[in-house]
Amino acid sequence: MLNRVLGFYTKYFAVWVVVFGIAAYYYPSPIAALKDFNKWFFAITMFGIGAVLCADDFRHIIKNPVIVLIGSAAQFTIMPFGAFIVARIFGLPPELAAGLILTGAAPGAMSSNVMSYIAKADVAYSVSLTTVSTMLCPLLTPGLTWLLASSKIPVPFWKMAADVLIMVIIPLFAGFAVRHYFKKRIEQILPVFPAISVTFIIFICSLVIALNHDYLPKATAAVLATVLVLNIYGMFCGYGVGSLFRMNTARRRTLAIEIGMQNAGLGSALALEHLGPRAAVPAAFFVFVCIFTAAIAAAIWQRSPSPKIA
Repeated sequence: MLNRVLGFYTKYFAVWVVVFGIAAYYYPSPIAALKDFNKWFFAITMFGIGAVLCADDFRHIIKNPVIVLIGSAAQFTIMPFGAFIVARIFGLPPELAAGLILTGAAPGAMSSNVMSYIAKADVAYSVSLTTVSTMLCPLLTPGLTWLLASSKIPVPFWKMAADVLIMVIIPLFAGFAVRHYFKKRIEQILPVFPAISVTFIIFICSLVIALNHDYLPKATAAVLATVLVLNIYGMFCGYGVGSLFRMNTARRRTLAIEIGMQNAGLGSALALEHLGPRAAVPAAFFVFVCIFTAAIAAAIWQRSPSPKIA
């Protein structure tokens, strides 16, 4: 019974983001008061994700290094540079532009693995790409943000890199270690960990909305447009990269979802910590937008026969 409840809660992640986001907008004070705990809440999120990983997820990377390298390179070029161009085209103010670039420079979202499963894509490839981009993000996320956004607002590269290490890598491996050494006990309560991660991502998005309560009515349409354009651009380019390298249909779908979906929860947390509340707005909006578009794509692809994975 508990597993069904947790499964339902995790499955409708996007719904809870919207519901609690609305609540945060109308009742911002209680959520805004928890701002100082933002970094640690995200660390708990990554611990929950780490507890879901297993050794096979890493073995697949070793077996398929070339396609993982292609996907990871595409992840950290298409989205951050695309965010830079989209911000210029839409003439975003410096803080919003920096926040959009930070979102583009984030690693792939763990929820992309679920979307790849629904879309009849290559789930193992999706997990490999998400894992590798997460391992690379302590250097590439702050580095690309500094490269592309430091002319707009100050970007503290080393502080941001240290925070990514504390918020992402250490808790991720801690969760993985707990799963590895306490496998039987952990498997009995495995659905709890994705639910924990979902809870804190919802909190982070709600916190961004609460802290920007007065600003959001002025920026909503513009930010939504830029975020939607970036997301769709990423999905199309991801599919295009798969086609360019003659990957099968399953892997093309995987790349479309993986590149189009960013770990915008991490982007929000880093923006709140280092760039200011307003810079976190694009990342918070991206959480909902990328899940919505990926869900539509997955629903369409789900109707097609599942291609064989080479």
